[in-house]
Amino acid sequence: MSAGLIGCMTTPAQGNVIPEGADYACDNGKFGCDGKGRHWPGLDEWRAWLTRTVTRYGAARCTWALAPDVPFDARATLAESLPELAFIRSLRIPAAFAAQEGCDLLGLPWDDFDVLFLAGSTEWKIGAVSERLAREAKERGKWVHMGRVNSRQRLGIAEWFGCDSADGTYLAFGPDKNLRRLNGWLDELHSTPSLFGCAP
Repeated sequence: MSAGLIGCMTTPAQGNVIPEGADYACDNGKFGCDGKGRHWPGLDEWRAWLTRTVTRYGAARCTWALAPDVPFDARATLAESLPELAFIRSLRIPAAFAAQEGCDLLGLPWDDFDVLFLAGSTEWKIGAVSERLAREAKERGKWVHMGRVNSRQRLGIAEWFGCDSADGTYLAFGPDKNLRRLNGWLDELHSTPSLFGCAP
């Protein structure tokens, strides 16, 4: 992380220290390790935590912060996220919006966020709608992030979609061994020509 090879993901419940010089992103803890939002501290505490985090580590190193969402509920996510996207931007950091099932039917608030975070179920996240939204986001000049990427195959899908970053819990389990594997995956992806880079 300090070498800039991978970033640091932090959440309100983690309490982890971001390594010196590392770029970081702020998840909201709504999904959490259990998928039931038990790591969500409430709106006021989340706002306070995000403000403290950005003050401590600096806005320049923050890749993005994810607005509060309601996992697997696009309509509720839109209602909950919209006011907080403006709050995140007020901290002078990029605001991320959690896209999930049904968000394309409701319409995405493209002008209100800087980062498209591909959330939702696994099937949706690696499906055709998610891919289309990722490509549209890139055309609009947005950063694209995919959550819960814990395999070489999923990392390849994220790269194919044009994602700029991805996160997962893979390194939390056997970090010494898995860091070597992850670095191998990244080296492989970086050394494999992309179809998008080929001349017609």
